[in-house]
Amino acid sequence: MRTIFLTAFLLALSNIFMTVAWYGHLKNLSSKPWIVAALISWGIALCEYLIQVPANRIGYKVMNLGQLKILQEVITLLIFVPFSIFFMREQIRLDYLWAGLCILGALFFIFRQRMFGA
Repeated sequence: MRTIFLTAFLLALSNIFMTVAWYGHLKNLSSKPWIVAALISWGIALCEYLIQVPANRIGYKVMNLGQLKILQEVITLLIFVPFSIFFMREQIRLDYLWAGLCILGALFFIFRQRMFGA
């Protein structure tokens, strides 16, 4: 279980970098040429990969690929939603809640055997 938590922590950290790399330029670099935004984003994404690759290697020792991917998607939403609300000033919509519940359902089903031995 400790390995899963370490994996989740590292994936969350890498996701912060990923979210900033993918979407931060929309707010901070919108007046710059796209190539400038792309190069800066690429540099930020390098930090993401330096954390994400070890996280996936650690996690793959105790989880299968599907579990690792669904965990990543849940973490992505947990990072992206506050980023979009607080940093990008986007309005949250009820559809995001429903989409989040679907992802939580996927998390349940992919880890069901581990949790309940089903």
